[in-house]
Amino acid sequence: MSVNKVILVGRLGQNPEVRYTPSGSAVANFSVATNESWSDKSGQKQERTEWHRIVAWGKLAELCNQYLQKGRQCYVEGRLQTRSWQDKDGQTKYSTEVQATTVQFLGGNAGEGKAMNEAPNANYGGDHAGASFGGAAGNGSFGGASGGGNKFAISGGGNKMGNANSGNFGNGANEPSGGGFGMGAPSEPSFTEDDIPF
Repeated sequence: MSVNKVILVGRLGQNPEVRYTPSGSAVANFSVATNESWSDKSGQKQERTEWHRIVAWGKLAELCNQYLQKGRQCYVEGRLQTRSWQDKDGQTKYSTEVQATTVQFLGGNAGEGKAMNEAPNANYGGDHAGASFGGAAGNGSFGGASGGGNKFAISGGGNKMGNANSGNFGNGANEPSGGGFGMGAPSEPSFTEDDIPF
């Protein structure tokens, strides 16, 4: 068994840069800074900033481009991936990046976060029939429905609208059951045993 999971909370160092693949899929690249602070042996406070390269694909990339901006705090969940390429001198270069599966916008007034989830099996080609806008209750998003935040989510599913546990487009847990904008959100939280962290 192996696990490749990254969770970051930090601030954007730049606005997302969006490009499109030849097949038309959006790809967003941006960086997130995290800070670590500690006291050294003499009691002086020390701080270090670490920069993380983030890559988002498909609808998630488009939503990041629409809502994220430099300096904005966000939560990113994904997996590490290293890619390589040849530079103009023929040297092999490497870059380790976080392939984002979930991005949530933090900051602003309490409960104003916007979450976006990306299912690994989402279709990035032209057909997004399996895409879902609106997260399921209990979908594991940072600051989920109980936090009262607005949510935008992309996950695999059918094309039902507004079932009882669909994600909310409004006041989160304050919405009546079935309120909000949801397409294909499952009536029960969908996860496998592999998603349980213990």
